[in-house]
Amino acid sequence: NNSNNNPYNNNMKLRLLLLVCCALVSGQRKAGFPEQEKEPKFWNDWAQKTLDKALSLQTLNKNKAQNLILFLGDGMGVPTVTAARILKGQLRGQPGEEGQLEMDKFPFVALSKTYNTNAQVADSAGTATAYLCGVKANEGTVGVSAAAVRSQCNTTQGNEVTSILRWAKDAGKSIGIVTTTRVNHATPSAAYAHCVDRDWYSDNEMPADAVEAGCKDIARQLFENIPDIDVIMGGGRKYMYPKNTTDVEYPGQPKHSGTRKDGRNLVKEWVDRNTEKKGHYVWNKKDLLSLNPTKVDYLLGLFEPADLPYDLERNKETDPSLSEMVEVAIKILRRNPNGFYLLVEGGRIDHGHHEGKAKQALHEAVEMDRAIGRADLMTSTSDTLTVVTADHSHLFGFGGYTQRGNSIFGLAAMISDVDQKPFTAILYGNGPGYKLVNGARENVSTVDYQDNSYLAQAAVPLSSETHGGEDVAVFAKGPMAHLLHGVHEQNYIPHAMAYAACIGQNRAHCLASAGATPRRPGLAGLVGLATVMRLLC
Repeated sequence: NNSNNNPYNNNMKLRLLLLVCCALVSGQRKAGFPEQEKEPKFWNDWAQKTLDKALSLQTLNKNKAQNLILFLGDGMGVPTVTAARILKGQLRGQPGEEGQLEMDKFPFVALSKTYNTNAQVADSAGTATAYLCGVKANEGTVGVSAAAVRSQCNTTQGNEVTSILRWAKDAGKSIGIVTTTRVNHATPSAAYAHCVDRDWYSDNEMPADAVEAGCKDIARQLFENIPDIDVIMGGGRKYMYPKNTTDVEYPGQPKHSGTRKDGRNLVKEWVDRNTEKKGHYVWNKKDLLSLNPTKVDYLLGLFEPADLPYDLERNKETDPSLSEMVEVAIKILRRNPNGFYLLVEGGRIDHGHHEGKAKQALHEAVEMDRAIGRADLMTSTSDTLTVVTADHSHLFGFGGYTQRGNSIFGLAAMISDVDQKPFTAILYGNGPGYKLVNGARENVSTVDYQDNSYLAQAAVPLSSETHGGEDVAVFAKGPMAHLLHGVHEQNYIPHAMAYAACIGQNRAHCLASAGATPRRPGLAGLVGLATVMRLLC
């Protein structure tokens, strides 16, 4: 038979030609690896250096943690961490796989079980209650125990639980919240609010019966529950102003106007309370960076009506980056001789994944890693415990036998043996990226899959991609970081951090290390109490 007329050969030729063409148009990095990696000595030497570092960790850091920092990558599951590491390296012109994130340098790593009390696959509210308040809770609720039922106002009272932010404040420490989402979004709100519905951003989003029953919206609780939160930075400006109040930055856009039905101007109330206490309110990057942190005791920064823009879309003249906000926060908080607790959320990693926009999500993760590096330069492991973790994962992954150095946003090194079409390495299990063209899977070589807002293909069509249910990583360094090891329930995290800092219910060991007698009834109890007072004041 003439090979040119053989349908099997023709099909194979077409497939190979398509694969070559896809590689040419993909914009991928040149595949390959450094020449030194061919030598066994390279790998042996690297392993020995790593071994030396591991051996040095046998002397545990048991100092008291003066400062506590929690970096929370919302939706930053392990696949996101790995992909962000590759992206970080590729942004530096490297293959990427061999690189290191700042969090990779932390000596202790654990896994956190993320389920909510009523959900196998968690949401960000119930998980925030776990890693901030120390108790697992129902999905959709913040700062309340599992006895509270979502959206049922009358289950709030008596079921409130306090957070490590409160424990730190009660111990005389300065406290701060920095986020790229609204400051009254799920993650930050669990630090200060007690609310049976994470969506009650202002009274405008609450049902009338809940307002009448005395339940408070989350924005209001931000300013009323914990007196004098030293630093608050993020978005959410519109929830602080009376309904239809024109936004200072977007005066011609009604969707950004104030939402409050009670007529309260929470920003003005905060300014009136704090002006004489060296308090400053800012709403743009210029005003933020013009502050002298040594002359600021309280800071409220609300940079957008809702969430801050993705880092790839950020106006670098008007919107601060997460790294910039973290730097200002630490400069203010570290002036307290009693130390500080700082919650930092890279909140839009989650949003990028929900929207199926992997490029946005991964650049958000890289920016959070920059913020971790910035904090590292400003603190010391001798007195600062830093923890990096996620609340939950996503149905995000990458594969396809890609070659070393392949663009993390590029094509897999093969085409499907079912529909004979190429596919990107990054895929979602479900989400808005599901698309059929003429009844078949879209050919990604016909679209710009390197675009910032490209929707990665998904197996199941959904308007919003869902969370994943697997464990997430916990990275720790500093005093008592070794307490975060193995596999733990997520609610263990604030207990370990509080123990390291001798706050909350974990203080007896601090008395012993100070040479005092742990508290017992009678005279010993008085001695212990006096010692605690001396340590915390």
